[in-house]
Amino acid sequence: MSGVREAAGEEHAPGAEDVRERRLHPVTPLRRAWAPVAVLVGFAVHDPNGAQRRVSELAAAQLLAGLAVVLLGGALYGFLSWWFTHFAVTDTELRIRTGLFFRRTAHIRLDRLQAVDVTQPLAARIVGVAKLKLDVVGTEKKDELAYLGQEEASVLRAELLARAAGFAPETAREVGEAPVRNLVHVQPRMLAVSLLLTGTTWGMLVAGLAVPSFLWFITHNVWTVLAVGLPMLGGAFASSVGRFIGEYDWQVGESPDGLRIDHGLLDKTHETVPPGRVQTVRVVEPWLWRRRGWVRVELDVAGSSNSVLVPVASREVAESVIARILPGVRVPAAAELIRPPARAAWCLPVWWKGYGLAVTDTVFAARHGLLRRRLSLVPHAKVQSVRLRQGPWERYKGVADVQVDTGANKTVTARLRPAGEAVALLSAQAERSRTGRRTARPDRWMA
Repeated sequence: MSGVREAAGEEHAPGAEDVRERRLHPVTPLRRAWAPVAVLVGFAVHDPNGAQRRVSELAAAQLLAGLAVVLLGGALYGFLSWWFTHFAVTDTELRIRTGLFFRRTAHIRLDRLQAVDVTQPLAARIVGVAKLKLDVVGTEKKDELAYLGQEEASVLRAELLARAAGFAPETAREVGEAPVRNLVHVQPRMLAVSLLLTGTTWGMLVAGLAVPSFLWFITHNVWTVLAVGLPMLGGAFASSVGRFIGEYDWQVGESPDGLRIDHGLLDKTHETVPPGRVQTVRVVEPWLWRRRGWVRVELDVAGSSNSVLVPVASREVAESVIARILPGVRVPAAAELIRPPARAAWCLPVWWKGYGLAVTDTVFAARHGLLRRRLSLVPHAKVQSVRLRQGPWERYKGVADVQVDTGANKTVTARLRPAGEAVALLSAQAERSRTGRRTARPDRWMA
């Protein structure tokens, strides 16, 4: 059941719950004011020659008048969008009303909140405002309040987290921000070195330089080179400098609300990983990181888009953080992972050596990847279904894949297992999942 209910054209009915509706920060109209300008720019890009011809036919006075109309139209659109947007916190939900012509009312149940994140793009930091993003079970996107005053966003976030944790409405405002105990702080130097040791960054950079040069040698067409080269160079920038900017000053702390994640150089982000909703943890180990003993920890969280727990850390530190987010779970050592049988080489030459499986009392752990190893840990209580998959060639070689599905709509696969072992694992995993769900803690915020 979704935590968000939407209604179109809904009005405040007589006798309904009396709550105080609030508006967003007064600078919010600037967020939407550029929309009419973007439409004109889109038409100009679609037909640049026609746009240039029409502009050249206009007198200076007409151009100024047209520019004034566009600016006034953008300002009016932004103001009306802000004026018709309200939000209110009731005893049971956060209510957000938006829409100028088509009204939309989102009813976000407080007991279904999974994360309340505060983000501050660079421009928002300059004017002292912030964006509040809300992750709710049953939705594919985040509802958001953009923008609020920085202090108001922090106070509202603390209140929503307290209400989600079960505090009474009359005391939730007095609880304030929960204390945080720091667990990990990724130093900028370590982050920079880790990005330099990532093969994807260098591969995209080399491709971004080599492919355009080759195209220029063949076509001598600058537009073809730019059309291919710019996206490739942009990808190389995003995987190196962009990641450094986004993951700068990465900090992980523990609080009664869950794990707090703060990061960002230009855009500041304050995220929360809710307890009990983590479905899968991945320990990623690129080839060039192994000598230093570094790993990256990623997450799949039900109802949330949070995907990175620690961008880079030593294995010992990473395992200690995993133990905090998955109590009682131990990361299996490499020696505990059982490889597929040698006959699996006929199904996947060379790369079959990167696969492995370990099933402990708490998790289903499957590894894949030879150069970039990824060990996926799925707590038994989070397994929603188990499947066995076997193609004709795998059937001939006596191997099969075992797949487990999680609550985050993700699948973890133990590849190329002996057929007899796969059949036994299928029934055993189903029983472990039933037992795990009976003994697991409820998926609730910590009080």
